[in-house]
Amino acid sequence: MDDEVVATSSELPLPEAFLDFLNQNGLDPSIYLASHSTPRYIRLKPGSEAELPEIEAETKCKLNEVSWLPNFYCLPPEVRIASTKAYQEAKIYGIDAASGAAVVALDISPGDHVLDLCAAPGAKLCMILDLLGCSGSVTGVDIARHRLAASRTMLQKYALGHRCRLFVADGTTFSLIPIRTKLNSKSCNAGTEENLKIYKEWTPRRPWKERKRMAKAMENIDSMMSRQIQDPELIFYGRHSGVVGLSKHDVYRTFNDVEISQFGYDKVLVDAECTHDGSIKHIQKFEQWGWTTLSRRVLDAERTDALAVLQLKLLTNGFRLLKAGGCLVYSTCSLTVAQNEDIVEQFLSRHVSAELLEIEAANNWPCRQARIPKALRFDPLTSSTSGLFVAKFTKLDI
Repeated sequence: MDDEVVATSSELPLPEAFLDFLNQNGLDPSIYLASHSTPRYIRLKPGSEAELPEIEAETKCKLNEVSWLPNFYCLPPEVRIASTKAYQEAKIYGIDAASGAAVVALDISPGDHVLDLCAAPGAKLCMILDLLGCSGSVTGVDIARHRLAASRTMLQKYALGHRCRLFVADGTTFSLIPIRTKLNSKSCNAGTEENLKIYKEWTPRRPWKERKRMAKAMENIDSMMSRQIQDPELIFYGRHSGVVGLSKHDVYRTFNDVEISQFGYDKVLVDAECTHDGSIKHIQKFEQWGWTTLSRRVLDAERTDALAVLQLKLLTNGFRLLKAGGCLVYSTCSLTVAQNEDIVEQFLSRHVSAELLEIEAANNWPCRQARIPKALRFDPLTSSTSGLFVAKFTKLDI
């Protein structure tokens, strides 16, 4: 039987157990009412500004520029973009402004080698590639093959995959660092001598096998999410990702911690799996699904404890793959302390080379400070966005 449902001061019916959960995390229950007025956000592909009048005419609404986030626009929450010409022609894509802020916090520069450790479903991955421009590379990793395949489709639609490679892999154990010229020159002979596969330009001309694999994956999503993947599976690589012309030995070569500290990723994004309780529209769906379902998915102690273990492992491995002097952003769409501040504090206590950084770009962001210095929180009441926690680290060379 569902928990007793009570009305909050904002007349929003929520079960008492969930109200206790909000109180423990210092959250105002009316945060879930604010979603009715929280706008929808889109990102306009750079160079497509001339399309704005046409988009406004088609959607019959004014696109308001987000002053604190370049190339982002907001529109009324009820407006749908999937049927618009601009969306179908890959000029816009939907992404919440808070998620965009997590990407901006990385401070991506041309030439950076970036790791997106939980890359699906792909909107942040596209934004990273847009910001990267014509140099550097992006490596996207996700444990769910069907979700990463959707990310690949998105990269192809928006013509952003040239400098990207995608691996189906467990983000807690993934160990491949970016392909750099200095490292390639050291190992290319070994790959040739072993007569290993040489990667030619990637082609999508394997539709039947691909469809068969995806259909099998969709049969049991939970099984896909939980199974341990021993070897990363490369399911996509762009023409300029560094893969073409290399052997499998070169691409899959592993390195020790000293080498990783010197040649690892310049920037790492760990947008970790979580309970999604900061996704306000998602929580509201439990009114139809039943509050017992919410208790199982969000409030269940065994599930949240398991997620906390996973989050710490993802953060730890992402930091391991970061080069000295590089930056890592950890984010979740949970509003709980256990999945955010507690994870950060545990991580810092175990890694003397990790240091929290101020997010310089956040000076004009409509967010609030988290319970630990330098970390930030977005929520519908404060930010008119979905909920998001963001913390930024650097790796000290010690």
